[in-house]
Amino acid sequence: MKLGKRFLSWMLGRRLQNVLIASFALIAVLAGGLNTLVISREINGYLVNAQAERMTRDMDLANGLYQQKLNDVLSISQFVALDTQTIDQMSAAFNGDWQGVRAIGQVTNRMITAPILDGTRMILVLDTQGNVLTGNVRPESGQIVLPNAAGNWNQIPLVAAAIASGQPLSGTEVISADYLAQVGLDKLAMIHPATAPTTQNLYDPREGTAALALVGLYPLKDASGGLVGEVLTAYLFNNDFTLVDYAKNFAKIETMTIFLGDMRVSTSILDQSNSRAVGTLVSRDVFQEVIGQGQDYVGRSFAVNDWYIGTYEPLRDLGGNIVGMLYVGVRESIFATLIHTFNAQAITIGIICIFIAGVIAIPISRWITHPIDRLVEANRRLAKGDMDVRVESDGNGEIALLSRSFNDMMETLQNTEKELLHQAKLASMGQLAAGVAHELNNPLGTILLFADILQKEAAEDDPRKNDLKMIIDEGYRCKNIVANLLNFARQQEVLAQETDIHALLEDVIRKVSSRPKYEKVKIESSYSPDLPVIQADPSQLQQVFFNLFNNSVDAMPDGGKISILSRPLDERSVEIRVSDNGSGIPAEALDKLYTPFFTTKPAGKGTGLGLSIVYGIIKLHRGQINIQSNIGTGTTVIITLPVRLPDTHATQTIS
Repeated sequence: MKLGKRFLSWMLGRRLQNVLIASFALIAVLAGGLNTLVISREINGYLVNAQAERMTRDMDLANGLYQQKLNDVLSISQFVALDTQTIDQMSAAFNGDWQGVRAIGQVTNRMITAPILDGTRMILVLDTQGNVLTGNVRPESGQIVLPNAAGNWNQIPLVAAAIASGQPLSGTEVISADYLAQVGLDKLAMIHPATAPTTQNLYDPREGTAALALVGLYPLKDASGGLVGEVLTAYLFNNDFTLVDYAKNFAKIETMTIFLGDMRVSTSILDQSNSRAVGTLVSRDVFQEVIGQGQDYVGRSFAVNDWYIGTYEPLRDLGGNIVGMLYVGVRESIFATLIHTFNAQAITIGIICIFIAGVIAIPISRWITHPIDRLVEANRRLAKGDMDVRVESDGNGEIALLSRSFNDMMETLQNTEKELLHQAKLASMGQLAAGVAHELNNPLGTILLFADILQKEAAEDDPRKNDLKMIIDEGYRCKNIVANLLNFARQQEVLAQETDIHALLEDVIRKVSSRPKYEKVKIESSYSPDLPVIQADPSQLQQVFFNLFNNSVDAMPDGGKISILSRPLDERSVEIRVSDNGSGIPAEALDKLYTPFFTTKPAGKGTGLGLSIVYGIIKLHRGQINIQSNIGTGTTVIITLPVRLPDTHATQTIS
């Protein structure tokens, strides 16, 4: 443990490039090994899912083919029952007329050879007692056999149910050897067990002699709707591989098996002699779950001579009794080969990835450390006082973000430095203005007093009267300048209170609209209904907007429009924009607008203190002011104010 810590400390103390190369190599080894392990497990999981999906798909197809075969059986019975020749000869045939029986036999003979149903099948015409009237049998070999007309099939449950209901019925049925012997199929259906089981260890004692079949019955009715008989069609699974071979060749189901009880009677699985594995029994674990408990079995099982991944489902007769099973599966060796192949490929890919990671570690480490070196050099220049230093920032990565953050910091430092210098200048100007205003105020008052007395005492035709008026006007102009100087010097206190900006703006608009120079000016407002009440000094904000409106009007001597917009920026601040379509401000003058006594107005039209006062008031409110202007298109003043001041007392002093 201590050795590991010492090694880690030693590594982290090296140059970053060496640390990165070593880290890349270590990460490549760990990532490669972990990647190989994860990929192998993912592939195994994928193949397990693929197995399950394959089994579900195969069983769905097998059930579909099984049901289609059952539908075909019932369709054959329906075709025979509804054939016009059958209907015409039905009455004569069931009354013992040999010609009528022969005519219906011709119908069954045609349908037994129809391509709709292949494999070992039979068609029987029964009366209402279950006695065979006529019919045909066709083994898979293709030879047609006439059944014994003396047989009675009423003891078969499906036949008895169809006669009793008079409705079409179909389903899976076990046909015993006695009935098979009547139609000559007993030997064809016989299956010799692969082992020598006794009747005690067979699920159904009839296994080996009886046949599992799909049976469909369609009623024969006379003109009045009375039942006179049934047409029975059956397809036998025993030793017939039509369905399982079709499933393998066309539906791509690798193996499919039909069980009578627990014995295979039709299968595509081959035994060791390369013959069909009919007569073999299902494994005991599958038997107990499917036949014993009536549940589906999905998973690994041993079938005949190999392990399979498969699905078993119980087959039930009309009464719901389990009479056999339906199975689909894939040899386990196929999936095992896939898993082995995928694992080998995953290991190979992991080794290649480790090699590639090692090869590209050096250039990547250099690419990472190069911008860091630039940042280090920039910091050294900054420490020496170079405020113009900047770092290149390409892309959107962390290093690029760090470079841009450094550049933003430099911009902020420069702006802060300028603002501090400006504030220091304003403070000095404020002290100077306060002193000058104090010294000038009393002499100006005296001059105005005596000038006013002299003007009143002068005769109307006295030529000095106009000179005295000029002295008074210029004196008042000086007095206004002094008043502005005092206002500029007194920006030290904010008498904070809850202030509705919209109401304050409307009050200012109402007051200025009555002035003569606003006659040709249209004031439009667009207020946000979500603007909150803020903490501010209303009288100082009124002075801000008075000054801004006056500046806009002065920029529009021929009239124009002032637009006011308000909106909340977030939960902590609001924004007010005052725009005009006046003459605009030159770009070179934008940085000097807040400097005391700087003005873009003609001589005698402004003192250059209005925006300085506005700037000071906004800064006292912990706000921001920004001016955007273009020559000929107008000016927009953007003011941002906080919703709550840092100190929520009624009176706040900010130096």
